[in-house]
Amino acid sequence: MSKGRLEAFTDAVIAIILTILVLELNPPHSGSLASLWALRGRFGIYLVSFLTLIVYWNNHHHLFQLVNRIDWRVMWANSFFMLAISMFPFATSWVGEGHVDAFGPELIYGFVVFMSNVSYLLLVVTLRHVNGPTSALVKLYGHQHDWKAVGSIAMAFVAMILALLWPPLTIILDLLMLLLWAIPDQRVERHLLRGPKE
Repeated sequence: MSKGRLEAFTDAVIAIILTILVLELNPPHSGSLASLWALRGRFGIYLVSFLTLIVYWNNHHHLFQLVNRIDWRVMWANSFFMLAISMFPFATSWVGEGHVDAFGPELIYGFVVFMSNVSYLLLVVTLRHVNGPTSALVKLYGHQHDWKAVGSIAMAFVAMILALLWPPLTIILDLLMLLLWAIPDQRVERHLLRGPKE
């Protein structure tokens, strides 16, 4: 199967999710700057979600630069990843409502991040299996890529639980977790510049 259609479809889904995110930002009901300041929570969580989705997209793009083959398992794993990230607009909107002393919105937001990380790792593992031990994906990443993914899953789980103590901690920890993934693996770009050696 061609990976091109899968990549194009994933790009389109992420673009739609980003569009829905910004459409959830309703303007203030008055023309005062104070009314705009009152929406700072909505803008803040929008920015966190936007950056999170961009980081996922960036790493997904880099990952697929090393992929030669996909099959139905990859398509389902990628679909599970898209299902997880498609929940960002809902979770973002609920957190943006600013419910005081309620941990539910942040708990659900943390769960969406957790499931996105789990599904991304599942996608990586599936791609490695489908492309085989001699593929560029395995040669370049091996299992070293997993520590970041497993660490991110653990951090997302802890962040989700922290919502029970102080809800903003969930968002803060999820934002810090992005630092692990903000710059995609530079070995991919170096590999592509050298050209495949398979």
